[in-house]
Amino acid sequence: MAIKLRFLGGVKTVTGSSHLVIADKTEVLLDAGLFQGHRDESYRINTTFSFNPRLINALILSHAHIDHCGNIPSLIKEGLRCKIYTTSATKDLAELMLIDSGKIQEEDVRYVNKINKRIGLPERSPLYTKKEASKATKIFRSISYNQKFCVAKNVCVTLVDAGHILGSAITILDIKDGTKNIRLGYAVDLGRKNLPLLNNPVVPKGLDYLILESTYGGRLHAPIEEAQSKLREAISRTLRRGGKVLIPSFTLERTQEVIYYLNELLKDQLIPSVPIYVDSPLATDITEVFEYHHDYFDPSTRQAILKGDSPFEMLNLRFIRNQTESKALNIDKRPMIIIAGSGMCESGRILHHLQNNIEDSRNMILVVGYMARDTLGRRIVDKEKIVRIFGIEYELNAEVVIVNAMSGHADKNDLVDFVNAALPLKRIFLVHGEEEQSQALCDTLTQQGLNVYVPSKDEEVLLE
Repeated sequence: MAIKLRFLGGVKTVTGSSHLVIADKTEVLLDAGLFQGHRDESYRINTTFSFNPRLINALILSHAHIDHCGNIPSLIKEGLRCKIYTTSATKDLAELMLIDSGKIQEEDVRYVNKINKRIGLPERSPLYTKKEASKATKIFRSISYNQKFCVAKNVCVTLVDAGHILGSAITILDIKDGTKNIRLGYAVDLGRKNLPLLNNPVVPKGLDYLILESTYGGRLHAPIEEAQSKLREAISRTLRRGGKVLIPSFTLERTQEVIYYLNELLKDQLIPSVPIYVDSPLATDITEVFEYHHDYFDPSTRQAILKGDSPFEMLNLRFIRNQTESKALNIDKRPMIIIAGSGMCESGRILHHLQNNIEDSRNMILVVGYMARDTLGRRIVDKEKIVRIFGIEYELNAEVVIVNAMSGHADKNDLVDFVNAALPLKRIFLVHGEEEQSQALCDTLTQQGLNVYVPSKDEEVLLE
């Protein structure tokens, strides 16, 4: 029996993670992420499959980020009928993320169709709708960490803590090949040690093959401890001059981490006590899921929540749902902190706050996450003098501060340490990274004498 591994997406790029394991007549899909890029290219990639979704026996979801779960509704539209296995926290988070993604697809198409109608072009359809996204969540099944379960006679799966976001998992597949057993590990995305709220990643043992992320394969993060001091300095400086602090933040995990850090700074009286707004209905819902699934947190956070000392319930913290209250923040001239999605400044309420505040030099844009190429967030990080928001040009006069220490992805040293702890390995496949980052990690690991490979999209390899 030949065991094959096909790399469907998330190779030489950081979005659209999806990989297929084929063992005899069993087909197991690892993630079904949404490819994010230019509109036409994204639609083409997200609706074109080099496999038959109807033949998939099981889908294993590593975590709830949209670049790992966001294309599940498209697969269901094409005939996917298998169960989707993941942790209970990921199941609840993915439901929120997918429904929000469906809403964004509908809103995006509505906007495009208005323009198309004006210039005589045909109408488009959304990738999927909110209703279709909601339907997708009905086939999720919750699995606990360290619980071995079989998805077919020849394939068993175990999930262990990846330490990346709440409920994230490293997937271990035990695949029977005649009389021998092949053990494949899937560590995409992998967290860092000593992140707030989360446990450290678990290192699987006895692996033959490893699929590993490489987002920061050639880069080093500042120590996580530096995040708090840099936040303190940047926020205090802005509030002293009467400005607003705008924090574009991913609604899932990064927003909750930022809240955690602000809570710590306020408790120690290291920043002025000003209003803090989380301007995102989705982030509000996600934070509620975080508190419900407190058993996934590290011991200290878990204990604090059980004692009624939750970091998500500060007195001056307010979660905003309706648009009227959101718009009122742009009229309010008081110093304040606004956390709003989306993280890369491509959609969501952060665009309105940037539009109203980006030209005022008293204000600050505090970047706490990765900004992909060709996004407004990357242009802000690059400090371009003029940026476009809703098609209108604005001067970037606000101060821009970047806090890289908050990344939830393992950096070069973390990845190398993880590999060394998992040895011996027959072969390592590097995915989920821009090509230069994947290649940089490949070079580092190859120098150690390891068998490392950077695959291309839709490439298929044999596991022996």
